[in-house]
Amino acid sequence: MAEIVFKWIVFFIASILSIFSSVMMVTRKNPVHSALWLVVTFISLAVLYFLLNATFIAISQVIVYAGAIMMLFLFVIMLIHLEKGPEEIGKMTVSRIFAVVLTVLLFVEILVGVYFYRAWTVKPEPMPFGDPKTVGKLLYTKYLFPFEIASVLLLVGIIGAVVLAKRRKM
Repeated sequence: MAEIVFKWIVFFIASILSIFSSVMMVTRKNPVHSALWLVVTFISLAVLYFLLNATFIAISQVIVYAGAIMMLFLFVIMLIHLEKGPEEIGKMTVSRIFAVVLTVLLFVEILVGVYFYRAWTVKPEPMPFGDPKTVGKLLYTKYLFPFEIASVLLLVGIIGAVVLAKRRKM
């Protein structure tokens, strides 16, 4: 009984921390502070994975996302030096309007997906959750293409940051 109560307490603390840190990440003006709040979000999500007995996914979450990917984000942020003057912060440009419209559309899409999720899903057969063998098999068979696309997108982002940084120095 005490173990269940402890798990619920840890769950509520980790979930509230995850929600708080993700809101802080989105609302910060300084990109470095946003990246640090994203690390807190990743670590709190790893705690939630541990509670689900998915230790491999939790450890991968910390090593891959909180470690490697966040170092790449911070490297890119420092490389392109995203400091803006006070006159540029309040201006409403076409790209900002497009970004707001796109964000609202994606949020509506997520809400529709969550609302109709139960109607569209079929009961899957139970699989071991978080087992390294299962994760590896799925990652390199069924989800190989999305995995490769994600790595190419990260590479393109880094190359773009280097090009932008070199263009500013010239």
